[in-house]
Amino acid sequence: MEQHSRTDAYADRYAARAAGMVPSEIRALFAMVSRPEVVSLAGGAPYVSALPLDAVGRMIGELVAGKGAEVLQYGSAQGDERLREHICEVMSLEGVQASADDVVVTVGAQQALDLITKIFVDPGDVVLAEAPSYVGALGTFASYQADVVHVPLDEGGLVPSALRETLARLRAQGRRVKFLYTVPTFQNPAGVTLTTARRAQILEICAEYDVLVIEDNPYGLLGFDGEPMRALRADDAERVIYLGSFSKTIASGLRVGWVLAPHAVRAKLVLAAESAILCPSNFSQLAVREYLATQPWREQIKDFRELYRARRDAMLESLDQLMPDGCTWTRPAGGFFVWLTLPEGLDAKAMAPRAIAERVAYVPGTGFYADGTGHRHMRLSYCFPEPHRIREGVRRLAGVVEQEIRLRDTFGSPRGGTSTGVQTPGPGIV
Repeated sequence: MEQHSRTDAYADRYAARAAGMVPSEIRALFAMVSRPEVVSLAGGAPYVSALPLDAVGRMIGELVAGKGAEVLQYGSAQGDERLREHICEVMSLEGVQASADDVVVTVGAQQALDLITKIFVDPGDVVLAEAPSYVGALGTFASYQADVVHVPLDEGGLVPSALRETLARLRAQGRRVKFLYTVPTFQNPAGVTLTTARRAQILEICAEYDVLVIEDNPYGLLGFDGEPMRALRADDAERVIYLGSFSKTIASGLRVGWVLAPHAVRAKLVLAAESAILCPSNFSQLAVREYLATQPWREQIKDFRELYRARRDAMLESLDQLMPDGCTWTRPAGGFFVWLTLPEGLDAKAMAPRAIAERVAYVPGTGFYADGTGHRHMRLSYCFPEPHRIREGVRRLAGVVEQEIRLRDTFGSPRGGTSTGVQTPGPGIV
């Protein structure tokens, strides 16, 4: 009898870890949402057209013409030293004081996540993650066969009491937690931000239970009000490993991110990076270095903030005006995302094909939970579409939700009318 899958002749040859490599909810949507008639509120692509592309183009041309022998050569696995110095300057805006020697440049923050998981996690180890959590992180943890345990969040971010209870339960079971993964500022997918008071509590709890913290902070400079939040890493240099990215503040296509880690961890990360890719793209790194050295990047970030603020406002105003009763959603103070919770008995994943038929796309909430729950939730992204397209997309989505409510009231809920998954953020958010 054949042991392999009928569709994959190599199924019985893969390593056990390959079983955790499955397409994300977002990737599965790409082919459909790329059609121009579909308003995509799904992907988190930054609006790179807002960059001064002529000036950036000239800068890159001059860089290659003047320093081509360096730009097109192999680079260091740790990353260009001058770029690492600029990265420390960027992090200082969030209160982080760091040495360039403790920074490792990566191929986006996603590679940083992979390297950290690679050096810390054995199969079956526990990783704590917010519920809901960034889908790319969950995919990485699954690929290394981690056991992801979710900790709920609400409108104030990760809930400290729930974190303490989870850690106490796991300790009583004799299980060691390798790290807590968190996106504390303008969280992906929920859009919420960990309050200042809770930041101190989270660090205190993790110190008590001797748990590392992986702080993923791609959106920290994209707040709509006031100065950037103080990073967790700013208050604990030994326990917090900080991930950053230029994908949201310069250009995602350059694929330049970084990790700031304690010195001993940094050394392991460099070795892991060498084994994975030998060295990252010198061209991309030096392009970012030149941008930070010669372009008004702080002013550009301000422009991005105002652009995304206008799009956030368009989404929230449209949701307020058009969404039927029973729907709730977060009100982000920065970043890219709104997290919408449907009325009882509705299933965002089951509804997604009908939404596509009505020419609007979103990401079902199930992709943001390791256990596949979250059926009543969806992530809506406002970063890429123009405000008028956002309003049209919400109008179409509201019509789909209204139709689903009528079907539920007529035929009952296919899920028995029960709530599925961790319903976060908590009640009262509109």
